Amino acid sequence: MKNGKYCILIADDEKEIRDILRLLLEGEGYAVLTAEDGREAIAEAAAEVDLYILDVNMPEVSGFPAAAEIRKHFDAPIVFLTAYSTESDKVMGFSVGADDYIVKPFSNMELLMRVKAILRRSSGAKVPVVTEEIPFADLILDTESRSVSRQGEMIPLTYTEFQILELLVTHKKKIYSLENIYQSIWGEDAVGDSAIMVHIKNIRKKLGDDSRNPKYIKTAWGRGYYVDQ
Repeated sequence: MKNGKYCILIADDEKEIRDILRLLLEGEGYAVLTAEDGREAIAEAAAEVDLYILDVNMPEVSGFPAAAEIRKHFDAPIVFLTAYSTESDKVMGFSVGADDYIVKPFSNMELLMRVKAILRRSSGAKVPVVTEEIPFADLILDTESRSVSRQGEMIPLTYTEFQILELLVTHKKKIYSLENIYQSIWGEDAVGDSAIMVHIKNIRKKLGDDSRNPKYIKTAWGRGYYVDQ
């Protein structure tokens, strides 16, 4: 946060879009930082930023590598602005740690609703609550810090990845379809199978899980995912 306000960093090479988004978000009470390209976004990235909105197609450094670099140091949610809505583009975005996609052209109301929903989901890490540690196999899920550890070693997950893992762990043996997971996390109908599949792949990779013989997240072929420990 910045001066008690949620801080949002916008990176887009089109000045008109930056100016419109700044006015729109500042009008809703957010603190706003702007960047002209991915390189500047990386330089502006900081712990006080609560949400990154990155255009995919920027000169110098585009949105994808900028997000990947930001994600190495900070775990605030990342949203991509893109003129492309194909599944392959979304897979690429989610694979570098994106939390959501907004396809151009978009309405002001749609963007504000997405921003509010994402900040609401991610703010659990900023609101003081009673700490609850959930044991799962050899892992510990900490619901206050939204973190996962194994034998004292932290395993970095994004907010969305943590929410998916927490959902499965707190409903052991229940099989969640891709649509069920999407609705539970995003609160809306799924926009495609790729988002959840990529997030599951990322979680498994970070946990060191073998997708062919998984220890943590199991696959019920044709039905969805579950945990049984």
